Amino acid sequence: MNFEWPVIYSSMPALLKGAELTIYITVIGLIGGMATGLLFGLMRAYGNGFIRAIATLYIGLIRGTPIVVQVMFIYFALPMLISLRVDPLSAAIVTIIVNSGAYIAEIVRGSFQSVAKGLHEAGLALGLPRWRVLAFVVGPVAFRRMVPPLGNQFIFSLKDTSLLAVIGVGELTRPGTIVVATNFKAVEIYTLVAILYLMMTLSISFILRIIERKMDVS
Repeated sequence: MNFEWPVIYSSMPALLKGAELTIYITVIGLIGGMATGLLFGLMRAYGNGFIRAIATLYIGLIRGTPIVVQVMFIYFALPMLISLRVDPLSAAIVTIIVNSGAYIAEIVRGSFQSVAKGLHEAGLALGLPRWRVLAFVVGPVAFRRMVPPLGNQFIFSLKDTSLLAVIGVGELTRPGTIVVATNFKAVEIYTLVAILYLMMTLSISFILRIIERKMDVS
């Protein structure tokens, strides 16, 4: 079978537009996921019994269900519960925020709790309020330990955007499927889709390796 390069050239604009939307959803979703994960991770690590229970419920619920079910619930079921219309792009971003936030929360919790308790106690002994101890004493050490697992989560979230096509979001996979439906050149199109995903994930890995070297993460 001949690999038809003209199909690649003609399909490139649509696929690049899909890749651009994929990056947008991933970046916005991960910014929200980082904030959500930091909040719930600290809740689980340092909260009282009630607060820890809330964080544990959220983390367990999201980590225990597929992201496809989560996006369909947010897009189809949630509007019926709260009588609020959710557009596909907003549903996709919220899904990445909620999903990545649960995994990042566990990364945050593990990283903070891996720091020696003596460091935390030393900060308190100096008269610093607890939030300053967490932010300026324990936090920098914990953040260094977060970098490698956070990098993995960023890549997972990027690839998870391919599942958002189930609600009609025009990320990279959906235009690829549409193009295949019109020209039946599945080998060429899906090969290009895979290469674009690979380029994006390799770029993330390269950036994270630079960050790890700068921070001397070992």
